[in-house]
Amino acid sequence: MPELIAPTETLQASWLAALAEWPAGAHQDGGGLRLAPGGDLADPAVFAQWVGTLRRQADSSATLGEGRVHATHWWIVEGEDYVGAIDLRHHLNDLLLHAGGHIGYSVRPSFRRRGVATWALGAVLPEARALGLERVLVTCDDANTASARTIERNGGVLEDVRPTAAGAKRRYWIAL
Repeated sequence: MPELIAPTETLQASWLAALAEWPAGAHQDGGGLRLAPGGDLADPAVFAQWVGTLRRQADSSATLGEGRVHATHWWIVEGEDYVGAIDLRHHLNDLLLHAGGHIGYSVRPSFRRRGVATWALGAVLPEARALGLERVLVTCDDANTASARTIERNGGVLEDVRPTAAGAKRRYWIAL
């Protein structure tokens, strides 16, 4: 059974194994890789610094970089296996309103088609409600039918499909 946990240095080996499953340069929505410091994440010190950054992003008193919003990051795990990541952005800026949404998630390739993304999205919705959000925007690439089904299974109602700098995005709202 999967569970959501805060990012932790103890899963570095499993996280690195998961990273190796993705094509080089692939975007892992919700994973927070854009927040990684320069350096090799295989280095325990660099990995620990990145994990700390992910955890601090949820702190509403923390100052964030230009264009960033506060977000809570979770790792999806099964036992000691890193399965994926999901994040909840506490509010939307213009970029997130048009392309990224409140929630982003990704599941490592070897764990797909098991309902993990559907479960994780459903598990984060009460957290969004606890932040005071009345509805959340969740987006996916227009061609990503698996993610569209995940969102729809969690009550997502399609608002539109928009062209963005990152390609056409399906934009769904989920009432909380």
